[in-house]
Amino acid sequence: MQIDSLLAVWRERQTLGAYEEFFSTYVGFDPAAAAAGDRTPDSVYVRRLRDLVSPVQLPYNYIVKGYIDRYTNVRSGTISRILGMSQYYFPLIEEELIKAGLPVELRALPIIESALSPTAVSPMGAAGLWQFMPATGKVYGLEVNSLVDERCDPVLSTRAACRYLKDLYTLYKDWTLAIAAYNCGPGNVNKALARAGDGSRTFWDIYDFLPRETRGYVPAFIGASYAYAYHKLHGIEFTEPPLPLATDTIRVDRLLHLGQVSSTIDIPMETLRQLNPQYKLDIVPATTKTYSLVLPQRYVCRYIQQQDSIFAKDSAYLKEYMNPANLEKKRQQRSGTIYTVKKGDTLGAIARKYRVTTAQLMRWNGIKNANKLRLGQKIRIEGR
Repeated sequence: MQIDSLLAVWRERQTLGAYEEFFSTYVGFDPAAAAAGDRTPDSVYVRRLRDLVSPVQLPYNYIVKGYIDRYTNVRSGTISRILGMSQYYFPLIEEELIKAGLPVELRALPIIESALSPTAVSPMGAAGLWQFMPATGKVYGLEVNSLVDERCDPVLSTRAACRYLKDLYTLYKDWTLAIAAYNCGPGNVNKALARAGDGSRTFWDIYDFLPRETRGYVPAFIGASYAYAYHKLHGIEFTEPPLPLATDTIRVDRLLHLGQVSSTIDIPMETLRQLNPQYKLDIVPATTKTYSLVLPQRYVCRYIQQQDSIFAKDSAYLKEYMNPANLEKKRQQRSGTIYTVKKGDTLGAIARKYRVTTAQLMRWNGIKNANKLRLGQKIRIEGR
């Protein structure tokens, strides 16, 4: 399969539905049920977690055991794919964590936030590797507009996450509380601390008073950290990532469409999109400041040598895209597909056609009864 096709398949998985499926399977589940079939002695887990020397507390209990079991389930293949993507994302995440003076173990947070997908979008509108809400992203310096969403920029969003995590740790002086607050906000953590009473200063002290989703957040972090460190002991192999691991960053100081680069130096458009997910309509709007463009290393010399040819193509690409009517059309195309119901259609068949679930179609379209479709009815499929 061509690399462009592999990237397209991978991109298809980074939808709202994929996010929800991952979260329900690896964060919001019953840990007691997950650990029921595991026969590894508790003493082994205790020792292995203790050996992961870290400023972040990594305790072991029956809740954590359930998450470790889920994250080391070799049958699903999901963790293999995520750990494969870690080969691309973890080096840049670790670099920013080290620069910020934060524990490198925090690299596991984007696993439970987004399954290491820079284009993941939550039902609440959080986006990117670190799942910033628009308002929080802007507070921490991320640009979010019609053309650019820096919440999806792996480097810039990681820098913003480092600043946010540092602020949370300054507030709580405890990494488990800071991690919990990253998920549910300081307000909810403060309420839980107040309800738990005097002397409650760790995540486990306030566990029962936190929102249900957040109760699974720190245990999931421990499970993901364990799986990354000990995957080989559980027979988990990294799936080869579809992204090139060797990349360089170019600074762009002129308006640029990714198609100009793709057509001039013969780099797949899907590769450019996956390496530069922050550009919502494939446009680098470098009119008043410079923006980054990430390229596979083997294309960098070609880009530098052919810059004049690349920018000479601006009229062929940018006039169409900068027309307001066309911008709206492209935005709609990138945000979803509209399907018209035909005779004999069922919601289940439409869901299978677009690789989504019936429940997702019902939610996106406000459908109460899956069996009552009308001929000619418009069905919106998000992210397709």
